[in-house]
Amino acid sequence: MLRLITAALTALVLTTVSAAAQQLSLNQISQYLNSIQSAKSPFTQINGDGTISTGTISIKRPGKVRFEYNPPEQALVLAWSGAVYVFDKKVRGQPETYPLSQTPLSIILERNVNLAQRGMVTGHSYDGTATTVTAQDPRHPEYGSIQMKFTGNPVELRQWIIRDGNGNNTTVVLGGLQKANLPNSLFDVNRVN
Repeated sequence: MLRLITAALTALVLTTVSAAAQQLSLNQISQYLNSIQSAKSPFTQINGDGTISTGTISIKRPGKVRFEYNPPEQALVLAWSGAVYVFDKKVRGQPETYPLSQTPLSIILERNVNLAQRGMVTGHSYDGTATTVTAQDPRHPEYGSIQMKFTGNPVELRQWIIRDGNGNNTTVVLGGLQKANLPNSLFDVNRVN
């Protein structure tokens, strides 16, 4: 009798664990991304050449992001007013600038993220721990893609890999996004000195 009760409890626990740990739907992930209004996290970036950088990322949706790199890096990357600005503090010149809409990062900075949009998601899988979604702009796949990893219960974005239009990969591993009250001035390219 004791074996029967133990077996039944074990089966119940395994069923509960497997039900809690399953692939997140595109709708769940879209809702989660849309719930991020203003957040901050430490990050580790692995560049295409194998070099590693660390820093702090600040996100304010829609359309704003700030990558502030720790020394010895002297770079600052801002998305503001529809453009991405890459500042190299060593050079002290004009930043490199390009349209945010031409980067895969724009997908998660949209006002309304809808991963169920036709042609946007090119991969959706689960490895037993995390759900991975690969997405691209369905109108412009030549701009590259973003592969995002999410854990569940609660849903949380853990990392992304940007594959740019030239096939170069940049991985960003987040240290845990935390809600934060971030002023717009933090992202204002005109306030960078």
